[in-house]
Amino acid sequence: MDHRIEKDSMGRVKVASDKLWGAQTQRSLENFDIGIELMPKELVKGYAFLKKACALSNLSFAKLSQEKCDLIVRVCEEIIQGELDEHFPLHVWQTGSGTHTNMNLNEVIANRAYELDSSLKLNPNDDVNMSQSSNDTFPSAMKIALLMQVNVLKNSLDTLIESFEKKEEEFKGILKVGRTHLQDATNLYLSDEISGYTAMLKSSKEQILDTLKYIKQLPIGGTAVGTGLNSPKDFDKTVCSYLNKELGLGFVPLTNKFYGLTSHDGEVFLSGALSSLASNLMKIANDIRWLGSGPDCAIGELLLPKNEPGSSIMPLKTNPSQCEALTMIAVQVMGNHSAVSFAAGQGNFELNVFKPLIIYNLLQSLRLLSDGMNSFSLRCINGIKADREKIKSYLAHSLTQVTSLVPYIGYEKSAEIARYAVENSLSIKEAALGLDILSVEKFDSYMGITEK
Repeated sequence: MDHRIEKDSMGRVKVASDKLWGAQTQRSLENFDIGIELMPKELVKGYAFLKKACALSNLSFAKLSQEKCDLIVRVCEEIIQGELDEHFPLHVWQTGSGTHTNMNLNEVIANRAYELDSSLKLNPNDDVNMSQSSNDTFPSAMKIALLMQVNVLKNSLDTLIESFEKKEEEFKGILKVGRTHLQDATNLYLSDEISGYTAMLKSSKEQILDTLKYIKQLPIGGTAVGTGLNSPKDFDKTVCSYLNKELGLGFVPLTNKFYGLTSHDGEVFLSGALSSLASNLMKIANDIRWLGSGPDCAIGELLLPKNEPGSSIMPLKTNPSQCEALTMIAVQVMGNHSAVSFAAGQGNFELNVFKPLIIYNLLQSLRLLSDGMNSFSLRCINGIKADREKIKSYLAHSLTQVTSLVPYIGYEKSAEIARYAVENSLSIKEAALGLDILSVEKFDSYMGITEK
Protein backbone atom coordinates (compact mmCIF):
# COMPACT_ATOMS: atom_id res chain seq x y z
CA MET A 1 0.00 0.00 0.00
CA ASP A 2 1.24 3.51 -0.82
CA HIS A 3 1.92 5.70 2.17
CA ARG A 4 2.64 9.32 2.93
CA ILE A 5 4.39 10.75 5.96
CA GLU A 6 2.36 12.75 8.49
CA LYS A 7 3.91 14.55 11.47
CA ASP A 8 2.71 15.50 14.93
CA SER A 9 4.44 16.64 18.13
CA MET A 10 5.76 13.12 18.71
CA GLY A 11 7.31 12.64 15.30
CA ARG A 12 6.63 11.06 11.91
CA VAL A 13 3.92 8.49 11.12
CA LYS A 14 3.05 6.55 7.98
CA VAL A 15 -0.55 7.04 6.76
CA ALA A 16 -2.16 5.33 3.78
CA SER A 17 -2.11 7.72 0.82
CA ASP A 18 -5.85 7.43 0.15
CA LYS A 19 -6.84 8.39 3.71
CA LEU A 20 -7.48 11.94 4.87
CA TRP A 21 -6.58 11.50 8.52
CA GLY A 22 -3.26 12.47 10.02
CA ALA A 23 -0.69 11.33 12.52
CA GLN A 24 -2.78 11.40 15.70
CA THR A 25 -5.60 9.43 14.13
CA GLN A 26 -3.10 6.88 12.83
CA ARG A 27 -1.54 6.52 16.29
CA SER A 28 -4.98 5.85 17.74
CA LEU A 29 -5.66 3.19 15.10
CA GLU A 30 -2.41 1.43 15.96
CA ASN A 31 -2.60 1.79 19.73
CA PHE A 32 -6.32 1.06 20.23
CA ASP A 33 -7.12 -1.86 17.96
CA ILE A 34 -9.72 -3.00 20.47
CA GLY A 35 -13.06 -4.58 19.61
CA ILE A 36 -15.20 -3.91 16.55
CA GLU A 37 -17.19 -0.96 17.90
CA LEU A 38 -16.42 2.21 15.95
CA MET A 39 -17.22 5.76 16.95
CA PRO A 40 -20.85 6.28 15.85
CA LYS A 41 -21.45 8.20 12.62
CA GLU A 42 -24.12 10.21 14.43
CA LEU A 43 -21.42 11.59 16.72
CA VAL A 44 -19.15 12.40 13.77
CA LYS A 45 -22.02 14.26 12.13
CA GLY A 46 -22.75 16.16 15.35
CA TYR A 47 -19.06 17.00 15.61
CA ALA A 48 -19.09 18.39 12.05
CA PHE A 49 -21.98 20.69 12.90
CA LEU A 50 -20.00 21.88 15.92
CA LYS A 51 -16.75 22.42 13.99
CA LYS A 52 -18.67 24.41 11.40
CA ALA A 53 -20.24 26.62 14.10
CA CYS A 54 -16.84 27.08 15.77
CA ALA A 55 -15.23 28.17 12.51
CA LEU A 56 -17.98 30.72 11.86
CA SER A 57 -17.64 31.97 15.43
CA ASN A 58 -13.86 32.35 15.11
CA LEU A 59 -14.46 34.30 11.89
CA SER A 60 -16.87 36.61 13.71
CA PHE A 61 -14.20 37.26 16.35
CA ALA A 62 -11.66 38.00 13.57
CA LYS A 63 -9.51 35.09 14.72
CA LEU A 64 -9.89 33.07 11.52
CA SER A 65 -9.67 34.34 7.95
CA GLN A 66 -12.64 34.20 5.61
CA GLU A 67 -10.79 31.84 3.27
CA LYS A 68 -9.94 29.33 6.00
CA CYS A 69 -13.42 29.55 7.46
CA ASP A 70 -15.00 28.86 4.07
CA LEU A 71 -12.85 25.76 3.60
CA ILE A 72 -13.68 24.40 7.07
CA VAL A 73 -17.39 25.00 6.50
CA ARG A 74 -17.26 23.30 3.10
CA VAL A 75 -15.55 20.18 4.43
CA CYS A 76 -17.91 20.03 7.43
CA GLU A 77 -20.84 20.03 5.04
CA GLU A 78 -19.29 17.08 3.19
CA ILE A 79 -18.93 15.22 6.50
CA ILE A 80 -22.54 16.01 7.42
CA GLN A 81 -23.69 14.58 4.09
CA GLY A 82 -21.77 11.37 4.80
CA GLU A 83 -19.37 11.85 1.90
CA LEU A 84 -16.27 11.28 4.04
CA ASP A 85 -17.47 8.46 6.31
CA GLU A 86 -14.58 6.15 5.42
CA HIS A 87 -12.12 8.60 6.97
CA PHE A 88 -13.49 8.20 10.51
CA PRO A 89 -12.26 4.72 11.50
CA LEU A 90 -11.56 5.08 15.22
CA HIS A 91 -12.70 2.66 17.88
CA VAL A 92 -14.89 3.55 20.83
CA TRP A 93 -12.30 2.10 23.19
CA GLN A 94 -9.79 4.96 23.09
CA THR A 95 -8.87 7.84 25.34
CA GLY A 96 -11.78 8.61 27.66
CA SER A 97 -11.93 12.28 26.69
CA GLY A 98 -12.49 11.48 23.01
CA THR A 99 -9.35 13.43 22.05
CA HIS A 100 -8.54 10.97 19.29
CA THR A 101 -11.90 11.54 17.64
CA ASN A 102 -11.60 15.31 17.96
CA MET A 103 -8.21 15.15 16.25
CA ASN A 104 -9.63 12.77 13.64
CA LEU A 105 -12.12 15.52 12.73
CA ASN A 106 -9.44 18.21 12.82
CA GLU A 107 -7.05 16.25 10.61
CA VAL A 108 -9.64 15.17 8.06
CA ILE A 109 -10.96 18.72 7.76
CA ALA A 110 -7.44 20.13 7.31
CA ASN A 111 -6.33 17.53 4.76
CA ARG A 112 -9.56 17.63 2.78
CA ALA A 113 -9.36 21.43 2.74
CA TYR A 114 -5.89 21.14 1.21
CA GLU A 115 -7.30 18.87 -1.50
CA LEU A 116 -9.91 21.51 -2.27
CA ASP A 117 -7.45 24.42 -2.24
CA SER A 118 -3.74 23.58 -2.16
CA SER A 119 -2.84 27.28 -1.99
CA LEU A 120 -4.07 27.42 1.61
CA LYS A 121 -2.87 24.88 4.16
CA LEU A 122 -4.87 24.56 7.40
CA ASN A 123 -3.30 23.40 10.64
CA PRO A 124 -5.47 20.84 12.49
CA ASN A 125 -4.69 22.33 15.90
CA ASP A 126 -4.21 26.02 15.23
CA ASP A 127 -6.99 26.53 12.67
CA VAL A 128 -9.61 23.76 12.87
CA ASN A 129 -9.35 23.39 16.66
CA MET A 130 -9.08 27.14 17.28
CA SER A 131 -10.68 28.30 20.57
CA GLN A 132 -11.51 24.68 21.40
CA SER A 133 -10.35 21.64 23.33
CA SER A 134 -11.31 17.99 23.07
CA ASN A 135 -12.61 18.34 26.61
CA ASP A 136 -15.35 20.81 25.69
CA THR A 137 -15.99 19.85 22.07
CA PHE A 138 -16.51 16.12 22.61
CA PRO A 139 -19.27 16.50 25.23
CA SER A 140 -20.82 19.27 23.12
CA ALA A 141 -20.79 17.02 20.05
CA MET A 142 -22.33 14.28 22.20
CA LYS A 143 -25.27 16.51 23.06
CA ILE A 144 -25.76 17.65 19.46
CA ALA A 145 -25.84 14.04 18.28
CA LEU A 146 -28.20 13.01 21.07
CA LEU A 147 -30.66 15.79 20.42
CA MET A 148 -30.82 14.98 16.72
CA GLN A 149 -31.38 11.29 17.44
CA VAL A 150 -34.04 11.98 20.07
CA ASN A 151 -36.00 13.70 17.31
CA VAL A 152 -35.77 10.48 15.28
CA LEU A 153 -36.93 8.50 18.32
CA LYS A 154 -39.85 10.88 18.84
CA ASN A 155 -41.07 10.22 15.30
CA SER A 156 -40.90 6.45 15.89
CA LEU A 157 -42.76 6.80 19.18
CA ASP A 158 -45.46 8.88 17.50
CA THR A 159 -45.83 6.21 14.80
CA LEU A 160 -46.30 3.44 17.38
CA ILE A 161 -48.73 5.56 19.41
CA GLU A 162 -50.79 6.20 16.28
CA SER A 163 -50.85 2.46 15.52
CA PHE A 164 -52.24 1.68 18.96
CA GLU A 165 -54.77 4.51 18.74
CA LYS A 166 -56.11 2.98 15.51
CA LYS A 167 -56.40 -0.40 17.23
CA GLU A 168 -58.27 1.21 20.11
CA GLU A 169 -60.86 2.46 17.65
CA GLU A 170 -60.99 -0.86 15.79
CA PHE A 171 -61.48 -2.91 18.98
CA LYS A 172 -64.19 -0.75 20.59
CA GLY A 173 -67.12 -2.73 21.95
CA ILE A 174 -65.25 -6.05 22.29
CA LEU A 175 -65.87 -7.13 25.89
CA LYS A 176 -63.30 -9.57 27.23
CA VAL A 177 -61.93 -11.16 30.37
CA GLY A 178 -59.33 -9.12 32.21
CA ARG A 179 -56.40 -10.77 33.91
CA THR A 180 -54.42 -10.02 37.06
CA HIS A 181 -51.77 -12.25 38.69
CA LEU A 182 -51.97 -14.30 35.45
CA GLN A 183 -55.46 -15.33 36.60
CA ASP A 184 -58.88 -14.37 35.26
CA ALA A 185 -60.18 -11.07 36.62
CA THR A 186 -63.16 -8.84 35.94
CA ASN A 187 -64.21 -7.78 32.47
CA LEU A 188 -63.00 -4.87 30.39
CA TYR A 189 -63.10 -3.86 26.75
CA LEU A 190 -60.22 -4.79 24.48
CA SER A 191 -60.00 -1.12 23.53
CA ASP A 192 -59.50 -0.27 27.22
CA GLU A 193 -56.62 -2.73 27.42
CA ILE A 194 -55.01 -1.20 24.32
CA SER A 195 -55.54 2.32 25.68
CA GLY A 196 -53.26 1.44 28.58
CA TYR A 197 -50.45 0.77 26.12
CA THR A 198 -51.08 4.06 24.34
CA ALA A 199 -50.98 5.97 27.63
CA MET A 200 -47.73 4.23 28.64
CA LEU A 201 -46.05 5.31 25.42
CA LYS A 202 -47.31 8.88 25.71
CA SER A 203 -45.96 9.04 29.25
CA SER A 204 -42.58 7.72 28.08
CA LYS A 205 -42.51 10.37 25.37
CA GLU A 206 -43.16 13.14 27.91
CA GLN A 207 -40.43 11.81 30.21
CA ILE A 208 -37.89 11.74 27.38
CA LEU A 209 -38.78 15.27 26.27
CA ASP A 210 -38.42 16.45 29.89
CA THR A 211 -34.74 15.45 29.82
CA LEU A 212 -33.88 17.56 26.78
CA LYS A 213 -33.44 20.86 28.64
CA TYR A 214 -30.25 19.35 30.06
CA ILE A 215 -29.08 17.95 26.73
CA LYS A 216 -29.46 21.39 25.13
CA GLN A 217 -26.89 22.92 27.50
CA LEU A 218 -23.48 22.84 25.79
CA PRO A 219 -20.15 23.13 27.64
CA ILE A 220 -18.43 24.58 24.55
CA GLY A 221 -16.13 27.44 25.53
CA GLY A 222 -14.83 25.67 28.63
CA THR A 223 -11.76 24.38 26.73
CA ALA A 224 -9.41 22.15 28.78
CA VAL A 225 -10.64 22.33 32.39
CA GLY A 226 -13.60 24.70 32.28
CA THR A 227 -11.78 28.04 32.58
CA GLY A 228 -12.20 28.93 28.91
CA LEU A 229 -8.46 29.35 28.36
CA ASN A 230 -7.68 30.39 24.73
CA SER A 231 -11.36 30.92 23.95
CA PRO A 232 -12.74 34.45 23.35
CA LYS A 233 -15.44 35.91 25.58
CA ASP A 234 -18.94 34.89 24.46
CA PHE A 235 -17.56 32.20 22.20
CA ASP A 236 -20.09 29.79 23.74
CA LYS A 237 -23.06 32.03 22.97
CA THR A 238 -21.90 32.61 19.42
CA VAL A 239 -21.41 28.90 18.73
CA CYS A 240 -24.88 28.12 20.09
CA SER A 241 -26.35 30.89 17.94
CA TYR A 242 -24.84 29.42 14.76
CA LEU A 243 -25.97 25.90 15.72
CA ASN A 244 -29.51 27.08 16.33
CA LYS A 245 -29.63 28.92 13.01
CA GLU A 246 -28.84 25.69 11.23
CA LEU A 247 -30.51 23.06 13.41
CA GLY A 248 -33.19 24.97 15.32
CA LEU A 249 -32.77 22.78 18.38
CA GLY A 250 -32.52 25.46 21.06
CA PHE A 251 -28.95 25.00 22.30
CA VAL A 252 -27.79 27.26 25.11
CA PRO A 253 -24.38 27.66 26.78
CA LEU A 254 -23.94 25.71 29.99
CA THR A 255 -23.30 28.34 32.65
CA ASN A 256 -20.79 26.37 34.73
CA LYS A 257 -18.26 24.79 32.39
CA PHE A 258 -16.46 22.98 35.23
CA TYR A 259 -19.69 21.05 35.78
CA GLY A 260 -20.13 20.44 32.05
CA LEU A 261 -16.75 18.80 31.53
CA THR A 262 -16.76 16.50 34.53
CA SER A 263 -20.43 15.49 34.81
CA HIS A 264 -22.82 13.67 32.52
CA ASP A 265 -25.88 13.58 34.75
CA GLY A 266 -28.02 14.98 31.94
CA GLU A 267 -27.08 11.99 29.81
CA VAL A 268 -27.91 9.66 32.71
CA PHE A 269 -31.30 11.35 33.01
CA LEU A 270 -31.96 10.77 29.30
CA SER A 271 -30.69 7.20 29.55
CA GLY A 272 -33.04 6.59 32.46
CA ALA A 273 -35.99 7.84 30.42
CA LEU A 274 -34.97 5.53 27.57
CA SER A 275 -34.74 2.65 30.03
CA SER A 276 -38.22 3.53 31.26
CA LEU A 277 -39.49 3.42 27.69
CA ALA A 278 -37.77 0.06 27.28
CA SER A 279 -39.61 -1.22 30.38
CA ASN A 280 -42.93 -0.15 28.90
CA LEU A 281 -42.12 -1.73 25.55
CA MET A 282 -41.10 -4.93 27.30
CA LYS A 283 -44.47 -5.10 29.07
CA ILE A 284 -46.44 -4.26 25.92
CA ALA A 285 -44.60 -6.75 23.70
CA ASN A 286 -44.94 -9.49 26.31
CA ASP A 287 -48.68 -8.84 26.62
CA ILE A 288 -49.12 -8.93 22.86
CA ARG A 289 -47.31 -12.25 22.49
CA TRP A 290 -49.18 -13.80 25.44
CA LEU A 291 -52.54 -12.64 24.09
CA GLY A 292 -51.52 -14.02 20.70
CA SER A 293 -50.17 -17.29 22.09
CA GLY A 294 -51.47 -20.57 20.69
CA PRO A 295 -53.14 -20.45 18.32
CA ASP A 296 -54.97 -23.61 19.43
CA CYS A 297 -53.67 -24.45 22.90
CA ALA A 298 -53.10 -21.11 24.64
CA ILE A 299 -54.82 -17.71 25.00
CA GLY A 300 -55.10 -16.79 21.32
CA GLU A 301 -57.33 -13.72 21.75
CA LEU A 302 -55.21 -11.77 19.27
CA LEU A 303 -54.23 -12.95 15.82
CA LEU A 304 -50.71 -11.73 15.06
CA PRO A 305 -49.38 -11.18 11.53
CA LYS A 306 -47.64 -14.20 10.02
CA ASN A 307 -44.44 -12.65 8.66
CA GLU A 308 -42.16 -15.65 8.19
CA PRO A 309 -41.90 -19.38 8.96
CA GLY A 310 -41.21 -19.94 12.64
CA SER A 311 -39.64 -23.36 12.59
CA SER A 312 -37.19 -25.38 10.56
CA ILE A 313 -38.98 -28.60 11.55
CA MET A 314 -42.65 -27.79 12.35
CA PRO A 315 -44.69 -26.95 9.23
CA LEU A 316 -46.95 -23.85 9.31
CA LYS A 317 -45.63 -22.74 12.71
CA THR A 318 -45.22 -18.97 13.08
CA ASN A 319 -43.83 -17.09 16.05
CA PRO A 320 -44.29 -13.66 17.65
CA SER A 321 -40.87 -12.66 16.31
CA GLN A 322 -41.46 -8.91 16.32
CA CYS A 323 -42.32 -9.12 20.02
CA GLU A 324 -39.18 -11.13 20.63
CA ALA A 325 -36.99 -8.63 18.80
CA LEU A 326 -38.48 -5.71 20.72
CA THR A 327 -38.02 -7.40 24.10
CA MET A 328 -34.37 -8.14 23.27
CA ILE A 329 -33.93 -4.47 22.41
CA ALA A 330 -35.50 -3.53 25.74
CA VAL A 331 -33.00 -5.71 27.62
CA GLN A 332 -30.08 -4.15 25.71
CA VAL A 333 -31.29 -0.62 26.48
CA MET A 334 -31.63 -1.44 30.18
CA GLY A 335 -28.09 -2.81 30.17
CA ASN A 336 -26.85 0.28 28.37
CA HIS A 337 -28.43 2.43 31.07
CA SER A 338 -26.50 0.56 33.76
CA ALA A 339 -23.25 1.16 31.85
CA VAL A 340 -24.03 4.85 31.29
CA SER A 341 -24.94 5.36 34.96
CA PHE A 342 -21.71 3.78 36.17
CA ALA A 343 -19.57 5.59 33.59
CA ALA A 344 -21.05 8.97 34.46
CA GLY A 345 -19.77 8.54 38.01
CA GLN A 346 -16.18 8.40 36.79
CA GLY A 347 -15.67 12.17 36.66
CA ASN A 348 -12.34 12.48 38.43
CA PHE A 349 -11.48 16.10 39.23
CA GLU A 350 -12.04 18.29 36.14
CA LEU A 351 -12.94 15.66 33.55
CA ASN A 352 -15.06 12.58 33.04
CA VAL A 353 -13.02 10.08 31.04
CA PHE A 354 -15.74 7.63 30.02
CA LYS A 355 -17.27 9.85 27.35
CA PRO A 356 -16.91 7.49 24.34
CA LEU A 357 -18.65 4.69 26.22
CA ILE A 358 -21.49 6.98 27.31
CA ILE A 359 -22.22 8.30 23.83
CA TYR A 360 -21.85 4.88 22.19
CA ASN A 361 -24.39 3.28 24.53
CA LEU A 362 -26.84 6.17 24.37
CA LEU A 363 -26.78 6.37 20.59
CA GLN A 364 -27.18 2.60 20.36
CA SER A 365 -30.20 2.77 22.67
CA LEU A 366 -31.77 5.55 20.62
CA ARG A 367 -31.09 3.75 17.35
CA LEU A 368 -32.39 0.37 18.57
CA LEU A 369 -35.52 1.84 20.12
CA SER A 370 -36.31 3.89 17.02
CA ASP A 371 -35.80 1.01 14.60
CA GLY A 372 -37.49 -1.48 16.93
CA MET A 373 -40.64 0.59 17.39
CA ASN A 374 -40.91 1.25 13.65
CA SER A 375 -40.67 -2.46 12.92
CA PHE A 376 -43.06 -3.41 15.74
CA SER A 377 -45.62 -0.89 14.51
CA LEU A 378 -45.38 -1.84 10.84
CA ARG A 379 -44.96 -5.61 11.09
CA CYS A 380 -46.97 -6.41 14.21
CA ILE A 381 -49.42 -3.88 15.65
CA ASN A 382 -50.84 -2.66 12.33
CA GLY A 383 -51.74 -6.21 11.35
CA ILE A 384 -53.19 -7.49 14.63
CA LYS A 385 -56.76 -8.82 14.57
CA ALA A 386 -59.07 -9.80 17.42
CA ASP A 387 -60.38 -13.36 17.53
CA ARG A 388 -63.88 -12.32 18.55
CA GLU A 389 -65.26 -15.84 18.86
CA LYS A 390 -62.49 -16.97 21.20
CA ILE A 391 -62.82 -13.80 23.29
CA LYS A 392 -66.60 -14.38 23.52
CA SER A 393 -66.07 -18.00 24.53
CA TYR A 394 -63.65 -17.09 27.32
CA LEU A 395 -66.02 -14.41 28.52
CA ALA A 396 -68.93 -16.84 28.66
CA HIS A 397 -67.02 -19.37 30.75
CA SER A 398 -65.15 -17.03 33.09
CA LEU A 399 -66.31 -17.34 36.70
CA THR A 400 -65.00 -13.86 37.44
CA GLN A 401 -68.05 -12.45 35.64
CA VAL A 402 -69.97 -13.04 38.84
CA THR A 403 -68.16 -10.06 40.43
CA SER A 404 -70.18 -7.70 38.25
CA LEU A 405 -73.40 -9.09 39.78
CA VAL A 406 -72.47 -8.37 43.42
CA PRO A 407 -73.74 -4.75 43.49
CA TYR A 408 -77.14 -5.92 42.22
CA ILE A 409 -77.84 -9.26 43.92
CA GLY A 410 -75.31 -9.28 46.77
CA TYR A 411 -72.23 -11.29 47.58
CA GLU A 412 -74.01 -14.42 48.89
CA LYS A 413 -76.22 -14.98 45.84
CA SER A 414 -73.28 -14.22 43.56
CA ALA A 415 -71.20 -16.83 45.39
CA GLU A 416 -74.09 -19.31 45.09
CA ILE A 417 -74.16 -18.79 41.32
CA ALA A 418 -70.38 -19.28 41.10
CA ARG A 419 -70.48 -22.53 43.12
CA TYR A 420 -73.35 -23.88 41.04
CA ALA A 421 -71.46 -23.06 37.85
CA VAL A 422 -68.34 -24.90 39.02
CA GLU A 423 -70.24 -27.95 40.28
CA ASN A 424 -72.22 -28.32 37.08
CA SER A 425 -69.64 -27.13 34.51
CA LEU A 426 -71.82 -24.20 33.50
CA SER A 427 -71.13 -20.62 32.55
CA ILE A 428 -72.07 -17.89 35.03
CA LYS A 429 -75.00 -16.94 32.82
CA GLU A 430 -76.22 -20.50 32.59
CA ALA A 431 -75.93 -20.91 36.37
CA ALA A 432 -77.79 -17.66 37.09
CA LEU A 433 -80.61 -18.70 34.78
CA GLY A 434 -80.62 -22.28 36.08
CA LEU A 435 -81.03 -21.09 39.66
CA ASP A 436 -83.75 -18.72 38.50
CA ILE A 437 -81.95 -15.83 40.19
CA LEU A 438 -81.79 -13.62 37.09
CA SER A 439 -83.46 -13.31 33.74
CA VAL A 440 -81.52 -13.08 30.50
CA GLU A 441 -82.33 -9.37 30.23
CA LYS A 442 -81.28 -8.61 33.81
CA PHE A 443 -78.07 -10.64 33.49
CA ASP A 444 -77.02 -8.90 30.29
CA SER A 445 -77.88 -5.53 31.74
CA TYR A 446 -75.90 -6.10 34.94
CA MET A 447 -72.93 -7.49 33.01
CA GLY A 448 -72.86 -4.43 30.76
CA ILE A 449 -72.84 -6.56 27.62
CA THR A 450 -72.91 -4.08 24.79
CA GLU A 451 -70.75 -5.90 22.28
CA LYS A 452 -71.32 -4.81 18.70
